[in-house]
Amino acid sequence: MRKSVLVVAALCCAGAAAQEIGAGPGAEPSAVRSVPAETLAAASSNPDWAPPRTSWGDPSIAGVWSVDDMRGIPRERPEEFGERVSLTAAEFFERASRDQGGRDRAVNTETFLRNEWGIRTFGYSSLVVDPPDGRIPEMTALGKARAAETTGSTFGDGPFDAFEDFSLYDRCITRGIFGSVLPSIYGNGIRIAQSPEHVSITYEMIHETRVIPLDRRAHLSGNIRQYTGNARGYWEGDTLVVETANFTDKTGVGTRGRHSEALKLTERYTRVDPDMIEYRVTVDDPATFTAPFTYRIMITTQPNYEVYEYSCHEGNGAISHSLSGERAYERQVAAAIANGLPVPPRSTGLSVYRPPAEDAEIFDINAGE
Repeated sequence: MRKSVLVVAALCCAGAAAQEIGAGPGAEPSAVRSVPAETLAAASSNPDWAPPRTSWGDPSIAGVWSVDDMRGIPRERPEEFGERVSLTAAEFFERASRDQGGRDRAVNTETFLRNEWGIRTFGYSSLVVDPPDGRIPEMTALGKARAAETTGSTFGDGPFDAFEDFSLYDRCITRGIFGSVLPSIYGNGIRIAQSPEHVSITYEMIHETRVIPLDRRAHLSGNIRQYTGNARGYWEGDTLVVETANFTDKTGVGTRGRHSEALKLTERYTRVDPDMIEYRVTVDDPATFTAPFTYRIMITTQPNYEVYEYSCHEGNGAISHSLSGERAYERQVAAAIANGLPVPPRSTGLSVYRPPAEDAEIFDINAGE
């Protein structure tokens, strides 16, 4: 019998970050992870703390940051928590242990994916903080209809007949703002640069950059639509406020389905510690949701974190391989029919995330054997 071979190796490009892999068993939390990180923020312990300043006097938020520390927090609050925004001591210890176990495996044993757990654990009960129950409001009828639509991607079962059958992520076009600021399995880096007139925010995956003017200029004409919208910013005390409109309707906001062109975002960046920026973003899309809602995310530093070039197009085989695989299957079907043979079964799904067959030969290409 012919054996299949599963190569355990790093996976690049489209689709990898979209899959959450469970942290598994926990471990004794490190000293840094054993205390809710939000309680250690300088602004939390010292109400008179002030952020560092640029040479022209604005609060400094420049640097290389990450949302890796947010990995263990659910987007929506478990219903049994009600309006409780923080975990109990026992609940926090369980999360910190799970996060530590995930990081220990990622650093010491895993070879399959770049799997980044950060170094801190926060005690927040959810990423959504408004409404008070930490739950995303119900969708409108239009929102539900759009959420029910299937969106093609390499994580789906095809068929793959054209480029349009793949997601914008597969095609290295965009992940949207929320695909970049909500934590995923890897590629959570954010680089912020400042000048007196602009702030630029570069997201690690797909290497998108938003350039945000600070001069209170008007938004672009409503006829101009962009994947990450048209952003305008200003300083409100020590908080950078960014108001964004003019979105397309082709990306999401961390929920099932896509938002509408009516989406407006209000983002607030507040440096609360030398190593932390509190980020709050309010989603207002009356065509898709029955009420606005707000995420809170702590953007933090990570030891030796660098944001390198993300050569998505250069290393992306997702599209060509899927299309060529579909054409190869069609030839197999045609040959089977021509020869009076049964039509061969069509493989579905991304099998690299599934357990190998029982008779598969498994080896680690990183073991040096």
